[in-house]
Amino acid sequence: MHIRMVLFDAYSTILVPRLPVYVQYSQTFEPYLGVLAPEKISSSFKIALKQLQTEKPAYQDGAGAWWGEVVRRTAIGAGANPSAVDSSLDKIVPKLLQRFGSKEGYRLFDDSLPCLQGLRALNIRTGLVSNTDSRMRSVLADLDASSYLDPIVLSEEEGVEKPSLQIFLRAFQRAGMERSEVLHVGDELEADYYGARACGLSSLLVRRPGPDGEAERKEDGEDLTNVEVVQNLQEVVEWVKARNAQ
Repeated sequence: MHIRMVLFDAYSTILVPRLPVYVQYSQTFEPYLGVLAPEKISSSFKIALKQLQTEKPAYQDGAGAWWGEVVRRTAIGAGANPSAVDSSLDKIVPKLLQRFGSKEGYRLFDDSLPCLQGLRALNIRTGLVSNTDSRMRSVLADLDASSYLDPIVLSEEEGVEKPSLQIFLRAFQRAGMERSEVLHVGDELEADYYGARACGLSSLLVRRPGPDGEAERKEDGEDLTNVEVVQNLQEVVEWVKARNAQ
């Protein structure tokens, strides 16, 4: 069966923070909490993010409160005074939510728009499935990418997240596609690659060379034996061409 639709993950697949997250957090923290060590912010953020993803998946209780708790734990874990954090959260959190809801916080990879345009030229529909909140819509619009992506399926809005079969099902069914006609592309082995395959989709794992790619996203103990890996999104276009030429 020919591929008629490609679904993409968002973070580390088609877009990436304009500056490292810990730098953007540090810049926002400093007027209220003073200077915190960047390496401590980085490690504390990763811990806080994993905790909230486990405790309240799919942004339970709303994205604002969810991210507010991530910010709180990140700052305290990085060494900020807890009282100072609690008294300034109402100023810090809105600034970070706004920043990461626009192109101020994110940029597209250089190959993202050429890939989307290349697939459109092949008459391939493109969409997005992401474990993120509704601000991703404004980010994509701000980056002039949303017109290429339909549907846009976000975990906060759906109440389920990858690797759940439901979020993949909703994406391709809304597009009127059969699962055998759909390819999913993402950077997380379990959530993207195996999640899509468990739903009956084809899938590719993106592992970009350098700090924006494999060094950041590799999971402990993962085994990429027999996993179809691409290093950039142009390879996705070539993969689809080859598949549809068979």
